[in-house]
Amino acid sequence: MQAVILAAGEGKRVRPLTWSRPKAMIPVANRPIIAYTIDALMKNGIREIIVVVGYRKEQVTRYLNQLDIPVTVVVQEKQLGTAHALAQAKDNIHGDFLLLPGDNYIDAQSIARIKDIKNAILVKEHPHPSNFGVVTVSDGRAESIVEKPEHAASFQVSTGIYSLTREVFQKNHCNDMTDVIAGMIDAGTFIRAVPADDWQDAIYPWDLLTLNQRLLRHLPSAREGVASRQATITGPVQIGKGSTIGPNTVITGPVIIGDDCTIGPNCCILPNTSLGSRVTVEPLSLLGNSVIMDDTCIASHSRIVDAVIGERCTLGDHTSTGRAEGLLEIEGVPVHTGFGAIIGDHVRCGPFSRISNSILGNNVVSDSDQNVISRIIPDSTLVI
Repeated sequence: MQAVILAAGEGKRVRPLTWSRPKAMIPVANRPIIAYTIDALMKNGIREIIVVVGYRKEQVTRYLNQLDIPVTVVVQEKQLGTAHALAQAKDNIHGDFLLLPGDNYIDAQSIARIKDIKNAILVKEHPHPSNFGVVTVSDGRAESIVEKPEHAASFQVSTGIYSLTREVFQKNHCNDMTDVIAGMIDAGTFIRAVPADDWQDAIYPWDLLTLNQRLLRHLPSAREGVASRQATITGPVQIGKGSTIGPNTVITGPVIIGDDCTIGPNCCILPNTSLGSRVTVEPLSLLGNSVIMDDTCIASHSRIVDAVIGERCTLGDHTSTGRAEGLLEIEGVPVHTGFGAIIGDHVRCGPFSRISNSILGNNVVSDSDQNVISRIIPDSTLVI
């Protein structure tokens, strides 16, 4: 069986993190999101994989070329929708196939439930269905699907994962798969609705924190770096090659630390924290429930919790992030939010910065002693 993974989109609602990478390549638990989709397919014996790339396509292609299995790459030159992306792979598809988004997490068991059913959609209940394609189901049959309705008729949503036949191309006159499936339902095609076991989409950047928790849940311990004898490490913790953990540092898993990181001494890393490669955490700092990407430096006496921090950031000493609730406008829509900080790439924050429920864009420079609460700071802004 073949599988088509759509990885061409930008993920505008996940900005600023998608400024320099497609959403499918955002690292969660130190691996790009698309890696977990490929893992789930391989666990089901599906090794003939086609990936449709577009936005920042070189990054996705470079990653796929490093895999142990051959992957066919197809380019969507303009991002005109999911059905348009699928159409770019038409000539490479020879029979029944699975269609999956490359920027969602899906487990192998859910794929096992749908892969042998012709014309099926994987569905999952969600507390905020209007962010998705809402599916009404009766006796296992999808009776309708409506993309992002203002008033949802059901809590069942489409995961964007379908089991399809080549006949879909005869009906594909739309740009989005939701419209294609809705057209098939209206034409009388039986579309089976199959409940997913474990699935999650990161609609907004703070959703990456929940996804990170989920992916760290079954983290096996592995220590390739060097930890001081005076360090205390408990629970599942991975420490990458060349990383060092200073004396009197306490790490409580699940925690993953990439290669060539420098931690401590006298630091505390709490559960559900992912550190990329070449991250520096200076003495007397505390981290928890956060995703810290490559080449970022966190200076001493800092407290970073409930945060996603991009690459090559520098946070001055005594920087703190902490969860708060409020409203932020994302893509013109007010959204109720609650997190610490979302920080893009190449951001510099001065000492004693305090950030709560705020998004700092790429290349932002913030002076010392700034208090940023429930704000979105655009790219390349100087905060004084």
